[in-house]
Amino acid sequence: MPYNCHTSNRLKNCFKKKPWQGNDPTKARFIFVGLDANFDSNIENTLPVIFDYLDDGVCYWKNKRIHHPFCLNSYHGSGKLYHKRFAQIGFKPDEAELVSFVELLHLPTTGRSTLNLSDLSSNQSKEHLCKLANWFDCGSARYIFLVGGKVTELMRQTGMFPCPWLPRNPVSEKNYPDLKVLYKKNGQTIYEIYHFSVHYKKQVIVLRRQIAQIALLPR
Repeated sequence: MPYNCHTSNRLKNCFKKKPWQGNDPTKARFIFVGLDANFDSNIENTLPVIFDYLDDGVCYWKNKRIHHPFCLNSYHGSGKLYHKRFAQIGFKPDEAELVSFVELLHLPTTGRSTLNLSDLSSNQSKEHLCKLANWFDCGSARYIFLVGGKVTELMRQTGMFPCPWLPRNPVSEKNYPDLKVLYKKNGQTIYEIYHFSVHYKKQVIVLRRQIAQIALLPR
């Protein structure tokens, strides 16, 4: 497979059982959508507690009082910056059921992401994308956040998501001007935001405003 699929069978088995992190996306109110779930190549040794989290992310958050093991002071690997910035939204442990993290790819990866359309063409990938679209349509999500750029473009290219969801020119709302609205329906809003790991100064400035505005959304 062209993308950098993780070699840990234990990790891959976790994603075969639950291709998400946090709460079940059919039950979460906030869904954050990315390309792939990326982990250190030696995650079994560097962060073994990750498996407790993947087994039950809601329970982990409530018991450990942090939303993800990547936020632990002892961890300095892949995903640290993403979850450090996500934590700035300010979700509390008793709100753990509200949040789900899902990706376009159904398996964990390692190293730099090289995901492209051909990586999403297998039967397993298409099945996962169908589930993803169904989670959006039939789940409890009130807010869905798509990373602008490669995530939204790949979603368009797969042809497995309704075209009205993914306009190329999202609009702004008065109360949340930096959260670009892709689509609204029946009380649900799909937003386009920056990846929480962006490094460019101008993007980081906007991301900070986006994080502050996500924090203001009614729970």
